[in-house]
Amino acid sequence: MRTDRRASVGTPSVAIVHDYLTQRGGAERVVLLLAETFPDAPLHTSLYHPEGTYPEFAGLDIQTMPLNRFGILRRQHRLAFPVLAPSFSALRVDADVLLCSSSGWAHGTRTGGRKVVYCHAPARWLYQAERYLGTPQRSLGRPCGGNSPRIRADFLTRSARAMALRLLAPPLRRWDLHAATSADRYLTNSTIMADAIQAAYGREAEVLPPPPALTPDGPEREVFGLEPGYFLCIARLLPYKNVQVVAEAIRLVPGARLVIVGDGPARSDIESIAGPNVQFVSQVDDATLRWLYRNSVALVSASFEDYGLTPLEAACFGRPSVVLRAGGFLDTVVENRTGIFFDSLAPEDVAIAMKAATEQSWDQLSLQVHAEQFSAASFQRRIRQVVAEEDART
Repeated sequence: MRTDRRASVGTPSVAIVHDYLTQRGGAERVVLLLAETFPDAPLHTSLYHPEGTYPEFAGLDIQTMPLNRFGILRRQHRLAFPVLAPSFSALRVDADVLLCSSSGWAHGTRTGGRKVVYCHAPARWLYQAERYLGTPQRSLGRPCGGNSPRIRADFLTRSARAMALRLLAPPLRRWDLHAATSADRYLTNSTIMADAIQAAYGREAEVLPPPPALTPDGPEREVFGLEPGYFLCIARLLPYKNVQVVAEAIRLVPGARLVIVGDGPARSDIESIAGPNVQFVSQVDDATLRWLYRNSVALVSASFEDYGLTPLEAACFGRPSVVLRAGGFLDTVVENRTGIFFDSLAPEDVAIAMKAATEQSWDQLSLQVHAEQFSAASFQRRIRQVVAEEDART
């Protein structure tokens, strides 16, 4: 169905929809890139918390749902979980081509035009529930006063989430599959996610990797009091990111230091096992993050990433990565050229790989050339082609 809302003759109207704009991460970076590619496209979302996400969103045409009136939901989007599916089902966005940036909700939006879903991952709460929730034992790491009121409360909170998921999973799975069938085309960020989309939805997805969002071109802001030469871990502090494993591993690397950039509900658990050689940095701007990358010895990540974005950012600064041999890292890290893999979440294995990274000589130019293969220009060129192809099918 043609919407007759073309921006100009021969140019399809485009709209963008994203789950929620309440945090900073790779998905939000992709949304910013889509908005840059299609500057006239309105951006629809359920919740918008300017203080929690990238400041670049402030200049965009953001259209929110009624849920956004509730400040507690903007600050804690997980509380909106039970109402997100019906909210997106009720949302209709008419454009010639609708671009849905989705990790589980935005693909339920209705439209009269063509629907292209850029799927960062099929809904973790449905298809990776254990990773989404995390187990209390793994997230707490080594014993650290496991009978404390805080830890008992944390256990009860996770138990309540698990119970809620068990109750909601059957109807949500039906809703999710219906939403997936409504799309005309699927794109995703990595081969591992293309496999996951095939398994969950029976849909083929084209792999269109997003570029490193952060490049060396730009201002840098020093973190005063932080000496160069540390390992850098950048992640939302959620159980499935396994940051606690990295915090345990750094204890086993003599003389090494770790800087953790990020925040989230697992922070208190990680702090409880972190030694004096671990420093936490919460929200940082791009200038500070550039300085942190440039002054690190290597990036380290023990998470099962859908797309290995941070190793590409590290490579832009000529820094190698120490990562789990799994997920999206398999697409973005070249062993012994741009990084070192470890094969298990045992802190001892992570520590061995970290030591190896400090003992190996790295070619900074080779690292930077590798990162340049994942360019913003290439991503934008392809997404414009996809929009034109879908518009031609109407």
